[in-house]
Amino acid sequence: MQIESVAGSEAPAVSGAGELARGLHTSLPVMIGFIPFALVLGAQASKKGFEPAGVALMTGLNFGGGSEFAAVHLWTSPPHVLLIVAITLLINSRHLLMGAALAPFLNGLSKRKALMALFFMCDESWAISLADARRRSGEKQIPAFSLPYYMGASSGLYLTWVVFTFLGARLGPVLGDIESYGLDMAFPAVFFVLLKGMWTGVRAARPWVVSLLAAVGACVFLPGAWYVVVGSVAGAIAACLQGGGRK
Repeated sequence: MQIESVAGSEAPAVSGAGELARGLHTSLPVMIGFIPFALVLGAQASKKGFEPAGVALMTGLNFGGGSEFAAVHLWTSPPHVLLIVAITLLINSRHLLMGAALAPFLNGLSKRKALMALFFMCDESWAISLADARRRSGEKQIPAFSLPYYMGASSGLYLTWVVFTFLGARLGPVLGDIESYGLDMAFPAVFFVLLKGMWTGVRAARPWVVSLLAAVGACVFLPGAWYVVVGSVAGAIAACLQGGGRK
């Protein structure tokens, strides 16, 4: 495949500072979109008794918004640790597929740099960097994957997320019900923007639709957070079946 050969080629020097700035500039709208629902997560966590430093530690080590919202939602005193771990693992299991899609572009990196890049990977940085790598590959640019660009995009998103979840935990008790301001709408809004950028056709979206319908059905008919499990498994099965049907 053309991608592998381009990504694995000897990479000439690129302008690190320029590429870093380009990544930051590209991710700036998403960084702004991060702020409202980072504040909401921090405020929700403070209601459950999290200290601001604890919220920053959680978001800094995990860096997966969906799983963090689920963990906070399921948090009790004492917490059901195994349930939270299982739900977090299921939600973050999508990173396996995301990492597999990005892997061909990481072939030219050392293991240390590749692991560092994957640590900072979230849905948004993945979508932004994958689109950029595919574009550069189509234009025969070497390397197809620009690590400085990726780090510019992902580090900006990472710092925004950690800082504003911390501030949300600090300001939540002062502002009261922060969700009443409608800030939680930023969460689906950002994903709709990403969906538009990643849209390649109805066929590719079938697993998403299956996952959505299964999760909605489970949310209606099953108690607790089983809709997360059902939606994740249904989407993964649909993706496997669809992938297996290709020649």
